[in-house]
Amino acid sequence: MAAGRIFIGVGGWTFEPWRGTYYPEKLTQKRELEHMGSTMTGVEVNGTFYGSQKPASFRKWHDEVPDDFMFTLKGTRYATNKKVLAEAGESVNRFTSSGIVELKDKLGPINWQLASTKKFDPTDFGAFLKLLPATQDNRALRHAVEARHESFANADAVALARENGVALITGADAQYSVIADPTADFVYLRLQGTSEDNEKGYSEKALDTWADRIVTYAKGGVPDDLQTFGPTPEQTPRDVFAFVISGHKEKNPAAAIALIEKVQKLAG
Repeated sequence: MAAGRIFIGVGGWTFEPWRGTYYPEKLTQKRELEHMGSTMTGVEVNGTFYGSQKPASFRKWHDEVPDDFMFTLKGTRYATNKKVLAEAGESVNRFTSSGIVELKDKLGPINWQLASTKKFDPTDFGAFLKLLPATQDNRALRHAVEARHESFANADAVALARENGVALITGADAQYSVIADPTADFVYLRLQGTSEDNEKGYSEKALDTWADRIVTYAKGGVPDDLQTFGPTPEQTPRDVFAFVISGHKEKNPAAAIALIEKVQKLAG
């Protein structure tokens, strides 16, 4: 059965406790992204949420990882922290025109993370989705929204996202509602439940479960053990972006690498 591409990684690559554990001893800091590119297939960049990067930085990142590695970027907080999302157009455009296209084919979806206090307002949310540009400098852009308030867990939010081809991020193993509905041609997962008690962050059983869900999504299905709110979409292959983000962060690389191995075995 045909399947979409699968990219698995963690959040960021600069974290001191990973040095000497995930990163080899004596590896210079400037080579950490290169090392990540040799062990994982993607990374979510959190720093772009807080401040802009120079185009030269995106070019440098592009050149330090293999061709099959993908970057997802947190969209600027100046767009998503507005009381009225419909007024975020200028901030959105400033971000997408800031040089992110220098990542070229390694540019994955942009994660527009809403504040956990931001409640679902169909008019405002729909207006925000329409502000997200389909292209930048002739390069296609893909967008995902991380809606963390429980009020987004409903069929109307799913319908709006699907109408605009924007993914609703499935945040898992955390205090936020799980919205597992695919609403775009890709799925974006943020796994947030690693613990100190497990060598690989998650138990083998939990890793097996997540690997199965990831492969199910890639083949166009929807995991039957995660909560959905809208009608089941047509079964077509989808790209999947899955990042082990929070929880016990020291264990996140081990969890991501274990997931990659299990997914590869399942996908055959």
